[in-house]
Amino acid sequence: MSKALQIPSQGSLDFVSLGGLVHRLDPGIIPFRKATECHIHVSGGEFNVAANLSDCFGLKTGVATAMVDYPIGDLIAERVRAMGVTPFYKRFKHDGVTGPNMATVYSDRGQGVRPPVVFYNRSNEAAARLKPGDFDWKAIFAGGVRWFHSGGIFAALSPTTAELVIEGMQAAKAAGAVVSFDLNYREKIWNLSGGAAHASEVLGRLVRNVDVLVGNEEDLQKGLGVAGPEVASHSKLDSSAFFGMIDRVVQKFPNVSVVATTLREVHSTNRHSWSAVAWINGEQCVAPVAELDVYDRVGGGDGFAAGLFYGLLAGESHPDAVKLGWAHGALLTTFPGDTTMATLDQVRSLAQGGSARIQR
Repeated sequence: MSKALQIPSQGSLDFVSLGGLVHRLDPGIIPFRKATECHIHVSGGEFNVAANLSDCFGLKTGVATAMVDYPIGDLIAERVRAMGVTPFYKRFKHDGVTGPNMATVYSDRGQGVRPPVVFYNRSNEAAARLKPGDFDWKAIFAGGVRWFHSGGIFAALSPTTAELVIEGMQAAKAAGAVVSFDLNYREKIWNLSGGAAHASEVLGRLVRNVDVLVGNEEDLQKGLGVAGPEVASHSKLDSSAFFGMIDRVVQKFPNVSVVATTLREVHSTNRHSWSAVAWINGEQCVAPVAELDVYDRVGGGDGFAAGLFYGLLAGESHPDAVKLGWAHGALLTTFPGDTTMATLDQVRSLAQGGSARIQR
């Protein structure tokens, strides 16, 4: 059995994340090759969790990240402020032509039988230049910090970002914080920096510093090299395959106290069956299955992570923490963009079995 989480009861910051900020161009249901206009969403897996915890759950959160001094950076920084997240920026000058840049994600919503399509331009991305020594962790954590979070997409951007994640984790540990990590295995990104074997080696080093791990069976298999079932051979809502891998994860990483993920069966772009599972210090927790009418699926996993982390930070029971994550992730798929527009009352209502009847 792993050790129980020891979460500090207070700190000037409840939660700090480390990762890259991006802006997502969204032409709605129109494919990019036919698009004439786009909405702009601000995102980044690690930032999304901090933004959700601040805006919906009322926690004091921060993000350590790169910021480029040019209009796109200004746009992104405005959204960080609007979500109530305290920024800790390493600033970069833009040369007016080639960068460095704030990364761009392109993502249409898809519709019905047509799936969403996501592609990136992370060329000369400022976040990939981040390296150990760029942040004064002692100053950031000086007033106390309860939870520190990062993720696999940021760790994959460059050799220096992975080392920075380890530096941040170790500084957070020294400050008494719980450390979480979302594996978020992205084959396209890792293929540019050494492929699956290199990813497994780098992520393995990172996870040795982690208390709370977010990742599905594919993340655990491809990202950590943990043996498991054929990913495509069973129902996506079957929690037994996930729990069947946990013993091997904890054997390999005895420091890990929590492993959690969402479960999603995609019937069409706009119709998903949705659940979530977590292994919390030996206790198996499974959320209900909800049938979702999806407006925008991007960010649902980060929504789950935020609700789960909030439940654990707030001292909820383990099953209730998982239900809060499940409910918040479900609600997040009903909003445009990557970050929350939900209220805590809405999350609690759905977690407790609420319906979509009109609220008058």
